[in-house]
Amino acid sequence: MAGIKISTSTKVVPQCYAYTTPGVPAHDGWTKIGFTERDVETRINEQTHTVGVDHKTWWHLRAAYMTEPFGTFTDKDFHAYLKKLDVVCEAGTEWFQIEPNAARGDFVDFTQNHGVVSAEDNDAVIPYALRDEQNQAVEKALAYFQTHAKGEFLWNAKPRFGKTLAAYDLCKRLGATNILIVTNRPAIANSWYSDYETFFGVQSGLYFVSNVDGIKDRKYVYNRDVYLQKIREDEADKVKGCIEFVSLQDLKGSIYFGGQFDKLEEVSDATDDFGHDKGLLWDILIVDEAHEGVDTYKTDTAFNHIRRKYTLHLSGTPFKALANDKFPSEAIYNWTYADEQKKKRDWDNSSELENPYEDLPRLSLFTYQMSDLIRDKVKQGIELADNEIEEYAFDLNEFFQTNESGKFVHDEDVNKFLDALTTQEKFPFSTPELRDELKHTFWLLNRVASAKALAKKLELHPIFKDYEIILAAGDGKLDEADENEKSFDRVTKAINTYDKTITLSVGQLTTGVTIPEWTAVLMLSNMASPALYMQAAFRAQNPCLFHDTQGNSYRKKNAYVFDFDPARTLTIFEQFANDLIPETSGDKGDFDERKQHVRELLNFFPVYGEDDNGSMVELDAESVLTIPRHIHAKEVVERGFMSNFLFANISGIFGAPKEIIDIINNMQALEQPKKLNPVGIDENTAGDLNLNHEGKVEIPTEQVIGTASDLFGEKVYSDVDDRLKQVARDVTKEYANHPDSKKIEVETLRNTFSKPVADTLMNTARQQYGKDLSKSTQNQLERKIHETTESVVNRVYGDYTIRNNQLEKERKEKITEAQKSGATMTAIQNLKDEYEQRRHDDFQNMVNEIHQKLSRDETVKKAAETIVETVETEKLNKEKDSIEGSVRDHLRGFSRTIPAFLMAYGEENTTLANFDSLVPENVFWEVTVNLQNGQGVTLEQFRLLRDGGDYTSENGKKKHFDGHLFDEVVFNDAVQEFMKKRTELANYFETDHKGDIFDYIPPQRTNQIFTPKRVVKDMVDRLEQENPGCFDDLEATFADLYMKSGMYITEIVTRLYQSNRMKTLFPDNVERLNHIFAKQVYGCAPTEIIYRICLRYILGFSDTIHISKNNIKLCDTLQYAKDGTLKEELVNMFQANS
Repeated sequence: MAGIKISTSTKVVPQCYAYTTPGVPAHDGWTKIGFTERDVETRINEQTHTVGVDHKTWWHLRAAYMTEPFGTFTDKDFHAYLKKLDVVCEAGTEWFQIEPNAARGDFVDFTQNHGVVSAEDNDAVIPYALRDEQNQAVEKALAYFQTHAKGEFLWNAKPRFGKTLAAYDLCKRLGATNILIVTNRPAIANSWYSDYETFFGVQSGLYFVSNVDGIKDRKYVYNRDVYLQKIREDEADKVKGCIEFVSLQDLKGSIYFGGQFDKLEEVSDATDDFGHDKGLLWDILIVDEAHEGVDTYKTDTAFNHIRRKYTLHLSGTPFKALANDKFPSEAIYNWTYADEQKKKRDWDNSSELENPYEDLPRLSLFTYQMSDLIRDKVKQGIELADNEIEEYAFDLNEFFQTNESGKFVHDEDVNKFLDALTTQEKFPFSTPELRDELKHTFWLLNRVASAKALAKKLELHPIFKDYEIILAAGDGKLDEADENEKSFDRVTKAINTYDKTITLSVGQLTTGVTIPEWTAVLMLSNMASPALYMQAAFRAQNPCLFHDTQGNSYRKKNAYVFDFDPARTLTIFEQFANDLIPETSGDKGDFDERKQHVRELLNFFPVYGEDDNGSMVELDAESVLTIPRHIHAKEVVERGFMSNFLFANISGIFGAPKEIIDIINNMQALEQPKKLNPVGIDENTAGDLNLNHEGKVEIPTEQVIGTASDLFGEKVYSDVDDRLKQVARDVTKEYANHPDSKKIEVETLRNTFSKPVADTLMNTARQQYGKDLSKSTQNQLERKIHETTESVVNRVYGDYTIRNNQLEKERKEKITEAQKSGATMTAIQNLKDEYEQRRHDDFQNMVNEIHQKLSRDETVKKAAETIVETVETEKLNKEKDSIEGSVRDHLRGFSRTIPAFLMAYGEENTTLANFDSLVPENVFWEVTVNLQNGQGVTLEQFRLLRDGGDYTSENGKKKHFDGHLFDEVVFNDAVQEFMKKRTELANYFETDHKGDIFDYIPPQRTNQIFTPKRVVKDMVDRLEQENPGCFDDLEATFADLYMKSGMYITEIVTRLYQSNRMKTLFPDNVERLNHIFAKQVYGCAPTEIIYRICLRYILGFSDTIHISKNNIKLCDTLQYAKDGTLKEELVNMFQANS
């Protein structure tokens, strides 16, 4: 088995270079200064070769600072330094009007002074030109804002798109003068300030205002007071407006946004005593990393109190699915991994600019099959007690499940898995070389208990003990943002301390953080969402420049995802490739269109899977689309073809005509073999189930409203209102007696106001629906009701908190002012009482507002309608699922015959398309007969189920049925898998076979049960004990007069063939076998299908040995035995063959 190849990084030398073109007069006196991590001459030749000019390379030096803080830089940083030195740059190029050696001297200075010329640095900025994709994003947002007042737009773009520069350019085109930037990640402030200083600067008339740590001490960053002073004083004519950068934490800490600190008044919608605005009307609010930390009620409340014309959301998570709920398609610009990698591949290397996407690693996906570890469970799924079928499928969450003691349920299998990772060549940690490539990795599970159990095992493992294990799994004591930050600090500290680390997570660190050193993600969770899966996968794709102890630099070029559930993984990959494209999103598009999109993604995101020998090979688009069904096909064979994986388009049965339903009803249901059990479909079923054109249950709105009115009605709504009034009175009374009580905090208020709504509605629902309302649905509905009521409480309480904090600020100011002015104690007390009353009134207004909003129709009635829609939909879905389950049960009753047909008639080229041509009409009918009604399936009926077609209905009308009830890929693969097993197990003389072909052929009728091989061996052993030496006698004869499989005959042939006495008499193997079949063994098969099966099994042991004569006959001996003529019939039959 060949090992896998992994290469995460390549050695690079970050360097700036300078060259001139002596043969170009226009560039006399000018020097090109660029940057590359590749060979300098190669890079320069790419630029000069296409225009056919000679060049002279003057110098190339390492782009690294020589003084603290050490680090690397690019030519952009050096260009900015030259601009500060008043060196002229040709617009839109990297050509500078400077002599090469002078530039070299400036470069050496720059590596030492970090670009600081003097305390009074010149304010030079660099002209910029947006790339095409950045310009498209700006133009699309601009067009949307121009037609949508207060519009909100999303740039759903991966990191390195250049969102900050593009956002500034959008502001410029909007003519924005008041720009507010809010982020949940203060650390990204540097990039916003850097782009401002490099490309805009104070000469743009926009001043950068911020108090965020990390940038507040930068040269052109001002606090609000200094900025206002500049407006009022000497620079008033220069100032057009400001770019204010605020962290979300600071925003929520302000009294104007629900916090306790008097700050950021200018950001808010606060007003003075006369109703005049204190805060600004912002031209645009930019929310950076919009997918992080912006879904809490405090954040929502804060944003609701910012007055602005437009809002631009920036997200680094490239999935439409995350945005569709909030943003219409025309308000989204997407820039995906595939877009980025295409640009990286197609970049014009003759450009003077270095490829901006060059340092973005390429992802590769390795997916392994672990289902061999649970193959016994799959086999058990063939038939259980009472003929019930278990659809077992491998599940990573189940595999890593823990028991109450915190140990893995499948403890020994987990041990095998870890050993395989580190010993089998195809796995990523199997050699020292591979382990050196994957020094820091991210492992994702679905439970905290699983992560803890795995951490303990890793610490004891002979290989993984050398890794520092970081458990990034929360204990529930911190909120998500705090947990993320805490885990991030622990991971970065460990990476800086230890040579190798493994981070175990159950969801933390999958968004909002960047760990550049991670080179691989191991998916140990059964994550089904393409968005969440890829979001986690991209954790390893962040660019990184590594440095070793000798000072060498290495650029991360490749990152890896290792997964252990191919059926799930490849399905997600196919969805990822297609769901970002309108023509194929949501399962639209045909097979070829979807395959083409998969092929395009594979160019940038290769996938490797196991071949038949277990080696890892690169998959093509066809494989990505079909391997999940290939895997299902193997499980179909394991289950004797009694598997739902074999069927497709079952929901289409609801539109099927009576003639088709009759065919299915006539099939003997697998789980109800002793009685007729119709599937329960007629021409009205689709309407009764409220199925839409996609075959999904969709209850009409008017039906929901009507049913809700009937079930709940005004009395229930009145009860809810009465209980809410009582809650409002109780809360107000509590506040009057205990103004600082915890019972009036938001968490308590949420629960207090949610309870009467949820309890009253759910109690009514339980009474009305009874058993139709499952426990899980009750919990789901209660959560929905609580979410609805809590959102109302959050919004109203958030606004109240802001008013209350501002009122408290005003109270303190007034009392301080009164104290300073010498007011009497009575006056001060009156002032205090006045504000206490105002505070009480405000609280009362808040409580009343909550009550009023919850009592409105859109709250309580909508909640009731949600209950009705959910429960009624669930009822209909249960009915639909039951019907579909019954259809599958009948189809499984038919499909159990397929292995028998394949054993009897199957060939190497058998497929779904030609299956019907192999089996005689009478045999097909006979084998598929339902014992309850005597009806079988005709070949014509099978073709109709398979292909669809036109038919004539009972009223004589021509109609069409689409058919395609069988999944062709799964069917064909299952056939090939069965044929392969038939060949592998054919030679019954070999003793090392595990099982035999009849393990994969279910019994067709109750009188056709295949005797297990161990029982056959035991019975033949007894035969030999009762007749010693019988298998050494060349005259002895043996007969099975009612064969089911031929296994008794094969066991007897084996004993005769292996007898030392027979070997002496017939040294030639072929001669010995021909004697045995011609003179010693006899068999009768009662039906055509059994005869063919026995003949194939008994004589199919070799492709090279020819048996010239045999005594295997088609004869139902039962009737002859009843008539007393069996002996005579046997003599006639076998004598005629002698």
